[in-house]
Amino acid sequence: MNFLTLFVLIPLLMILGLWLSRNIKQIRGVMVVGSTLLLVLAGVLTYLYLAARGAGDTAEMLFRSDVTWYAPLNIKYSLGVDGISVAMLLLSAVIVFTGTFASWQMSVQTKEYFLWFCLLSLGVFGFFITIDMFAMFMFYEIALIPMYLLIGVWGSGKKEYAAMKLTLMLMGASAMLLVGILGIYFCSGATSMNILEIAKMHNIPVDSQLIFFPLTFLGFGVLGALFPFHTWSPDGHASAPTAVSMLHAGVLMKLGGYGCFRIAMYLMPEAANQLGWIFLILTSISVVYGAFSAIVQKDLKYINAYSSVSHCGLVLFAILMMNQTASTGAIIQMLSHGLMTALFFALIGMIYGRTHTRDIRELSGLMKIMPFLSVCYVIAGLANLGLPGLSGFVAEMTIFVGSFEHTDMFHRVVTIIATTSIVITAVYILRLVGKVLYGNVENKEHLKLTDATWDERFSVICLIVAVAGLGIAPLWISNMISDSVLPVVNALTNL
Repeated sequence: MNFLTLFVLIPLLMILGLWLSRNIKQIRGVMVVGSTLLLVLAGVLTYLYLAARGAGDTAEMLFRSDVTWYAPLNIKYSLGVDGISVAMLLLSAVIVFTGTFASWQMSVQTKEYFLWFCLLSLGVFGFFITIDMFAMFMFYEIALIPMYLLIGVWGSGKKEYAAMKLTLMLMGASAMLLVGILGIYFCSGATSMNILEIAKMHNIPVDSQLIFFPLTFLGFGVLGALFPFHTWSPDGHASAPTAVSMLHAGVLMKLGGYGCFRIAMYLMPEAANQLGWIFLILTSISVVYGAFSAIVQKDLKYINAYSSVSHCGLVLFAILMMNQTASTGAIIQMLSHGLMTALFFALIGMIYGRTHTRDIRELSGLMKIMPFLSVCYVIAGLANLGLPGLSGFVAEMTIFVGSFEHTDMFHRVVTIIATTSIVITAVYILRLVGKVLYGNVENKEHLKLTDATWDERFSVICLIVAVAGLGIAPLWISNMISDSVLPVVNALTNL
């Protein structure tokens, strides 16, 4: 058995353990043990991957294995990872681990909640370890299905509306994606669903690419909050429980950017070059529109949700630049946004759990009441606006430097437009911090509130360490990613 299968097997064993659990202690024990094993496994995989590359292994994907699932359509359980998928697996493991502690106080149908949470995690991990298009699609759907119940049952506010809207929009995107994947399969000769094999054949007719590229890019792009198909995201984020928001924004939305890069652009490079400008305009709108929308929001979760639209738009914007620097920046942005938005949603959930409001007009002076959570919120905000030394700065600088490598007017103009989001982000983050954390405590009931508990502190500190670590020492992961984006960039540029 390929050891990559452990990323799927451990969540399955966690589901079995939860089903057999009889009390809250056992449930928590299963989640802590399982999420810790996933984090350790991701760390070991990163070490083994870097060691293999250091030893001179230049294969595009490492730790390969294939098991036939359905021979008539050449569907296989094909496993393999490169620097991009290793980074995504590490991110996913961190979010699942910290999300477990962020949900420590969950008291409503706890077993059922964690069962669906583990199923969502299984889909995410499975998606990143597979290189067979149909298997990727299957894990993609496994990751989406639990979102309906996690929001509809354990959410808050207009949770039924948000759950239904999210499900309908993402299932519509899945239909487009399925048509696109089948189109790629049949137009490439109907001999393999393996991404690497299809890329080597390079035999998809350009006319077919022009049909199936938009379907595939949109199918994944909707999950990546591509304008104007982003509206499910703010509602879903605002209504989801804390750990679900963390996993949703921190990891699930990254499936969109990963799929656009790995399948749509890699397998249909001619269409990407011909039609990329259309999506580049849409992603530029996403980046600026998301930031402007965050300014006018009054709900803490909606502010962070629209901020996520902007930052995820920046991921798609960067991969459409089709060069190594910008593409490397896109993957680092996935990591950075995943960590800092998980940190934001964790802190917002902890503040809401105490104050019972997310309306910034009803919050003030929290620094005096809960200094630990407030200081952590400031750090998250500074990472969001791109302060040097934190992950946001590394990601955004790499993206914009790569984007400016294009010398034509169109690419320069959209890059300048996208960079304005930095200023807009600084406006809403600094204004939010000043309004909510400083000043006098207007609601005297808030004076009775307590600061973070041990489980909350542990979850938040882990995320802050990851955000700071990526910002201070990004070179090792940047090099790991940069080598892996090269085959896709070469396919896009060497036509």
